[in-house]
Amino acid sequence: MNKIIYLDAAATYQKSDAVIQAQVDFLRNHYANAGRGICARATYVDDMVVGARQRVARFMGAHENQIVFTSGTTGGMNMIARMLNLAGDKIVAVSDLDHHSARLPFEQSMAKMVVMPLDAHFNIDVNNVPYADVMVITAMSNVFGRAQNVAEIVRLARDKNPDVVVVVDAAQYVVHDKIDVVDWDADFVVWSGHKIGADTGLGVMYVKNPDLWEPVIFGGGMVNKIIENDLLLVAGPEKFEAGTQPLTQIAGLNVAIDGLEKNRPNLDLIKYMYDELKTVPRVKILSARDASVLTFVVDDMHVLDFGALVGARGLCLRVGNMCATWAHQALGVLGSIRLSVGAYNTIDDAKQAVQIIKDVIK
Repeated sequence: MNKIIYLDAAATYQKSDAVIQAQVDFLRNHYANAGRGICARATYVDDMVVGARQRVARFMGAHENQIVFTSGTTGGMNMIARMLNLAGDKIVAVSDLDHHSARLPFEQSMAKMVVMPLDAHFNIDVNNVPYADVMVITAMSNVFGRAQNVAEIVRLARDKNPDVVVVVDAAQYVVHDKIDVVDWDADFVVWSGHKIGADTGLGVMYVKNPDLWEPVIFGGGMVNKIIENDLLLVAGPEKFEAGTQPLTQIAGLNVAIDGLEKNRPNLDLIKYMYDELKTVPRVKILSARDASVLTFVVDDMHVLDFGALVGARGLCLRVGNMCATWAHQALGVLGSIRLSVGAYNTIDDAKQAVQIIKDVIK
């Protein structure tokens, strides 16, 4: 059995022992539901959820009442699209950088979709930011791995329409750089816990003005009282969190954030692999040297065949269209191969990956 070399952090980040232990401790010693009782375990869980919400708020430069827990980026984006309830006369600006999860929920509405142009470096062209009622900004593409100038794009969008609703997909960005929601001036920011080393099934949705929006998911935990047919919702972010929250995942979230702030992915490993592979015959690199990912194709080899061959040698990477059809169309390819790193990866991982790739290609 070959040693596994995991270079697919952009798909999902490996979990630290500390995160695993935090979740196991919760399940073994503290497991109960939130907002459902006043016994010691129930109050522990209530405090845990409040503490996690406060920790995320500090992490993003927000207030705790602006932080909503969701099932993930996909869940958050779908909630936002439904909350906006867009009519046919509304304009939604998107870009070819968008993940399916960021764009498809809005395409299901009656609104008119406008695609923001990219510049020669596959960034959103700040010289051609359109008028929009809603603007979806992918803070970092999972194909190109370049951070967008979110604050500048938002400023330009608000110059054309002060009432534009800005939605930022930060799923790829969050692991690499600090989110500052005040600087970005976005109305919504979403990301997934599993992208930073927390567990799957947990997402974060920042809502600048929670009182402006009504929930689209209804159930337990969001109700203050019902008098005859009048529904009065609880105040704060809980009104968007009907049902049982992803408590086991929340138990590991603070630890994941602490670990990330101490040790972010070492992108020098990406530069090393870029330099090693750029001169390999048949390899065509599609991303920049200073990107957060290394994306490429191999001439005369299908990406799925390549993935199977390197996978048999122990190298885990991403192949396919990355749920980013439009980015690949912009590149003129159907799919690609992507290497991405976490804080746990080493130079030895990078060297072994390069050697495996060279062996498969020659």
